Amino acid sequence: MSRLFVNQFKENEIVSEIYRLREKSLRLNKRGSFYMQFNISDRTGSVTAFFWNATEEFAQKFEEGDFVFVDGTVQLFQGKLQVIARRLAKVDSIDVCVEDFTEASGKDVGALEKRLREILGEITNASLAALVDAFLKDEAFLTRFVRSFAGVRLHHAYPGGLLEHTVSMMELARFVGRQYSEIVDSELLLVGAFLHDVGKTIELSDDPVNPVYSDEGQALGHLFLGAELVSRKIAEVEAATGEPFEPMLALKIKHMILSHHGDPEFGSAKVPMTREAIALHLIDSLDAKLNEFQKFIKDDPNFDKRWTNYNVSLERKLLK
Repeated sequence: MSRLFVNQFKENEIVSEIYRLREKSLRLNKRGSFYMQFNISDRTGSVTAFFWNATEEFAQKFEEGDFVFVDGTVQLFQGKLQVIARRLAKVDSIDVCVEDFTEASGKDVGALEKRLREILGEITNASLAALVDAFLKDEAFLTRFVRSFAGVRLHHAYPGGLLEHTVSMMELARFVGRQYSEIVDSELLLVGAFLHDVGKTIELSDDPVNPVYSDEGQALGHLFLGAELVSRKIAEVEAATGEPFEPMLALKIKHMILSHHGDPEFGSAKVPMTREAIALHLIDSLDAKLNEFQKFIKDDPNFDKRWTNYNVSLERKLLK
């Protein structure tokens, strides 16, 4: 029997299926009674769900990323589909079909890794090449890097997503570097594109189905973790060569990592203050936003409509 995926939901549909639980919160209604609000998702998308007359004890049974059996009904409220759950029960991951919850990148990971190495092989600056080589020779890092998610929900949120996002950014960085060769250090920008999200290999757990934020990820974030990882690799390069790494070059690389989100309101530790840093930020935003737009359009449950539902994070509807 085929499962009912989220993107197949229709008004008044009876739901009796396993989904992944996200963003759980216990809330009070106007009468002072508790209800639980959460998202349920699979590889096709997510939808908001509610469990009325919940208790604190009941809500504490569920954690971020749990697989849950949902018995309920799909409703249409203010133009959006939602699920009213009558029964909610935690399910052991051993009883779950991994493929139902793992969105595929659609890209050949092996081909992406090969392209990553090809582009990085173009670097002629000896210091930058040595730093890149320190990462590529670290088998534990590279294994984690090529299978990591780029995010939990928004963009490139699937195994190999970090590699796909990184290679896409590196291709863009190559173009920008050529286009603005008189004002941008093209090789520095390229290395920034490679390293900007390496902290995500530590920020997110190594789970192919349900990555969650590690303690380091929650407390420090991937910008700091990435800059710290670069510092460790620079120390390895210095130990191997017996020569100091150029301080200003190290500073510029770490600044790109710490500023690539652009503004503090979007989680950036610093605003971009070099030409390469502002270029990196804009390249990152372009690739991430286009991927996010495409995912939201593809996952929109109202496939027969010209416009998507309103997206809270994007603060708009999208024209398909």
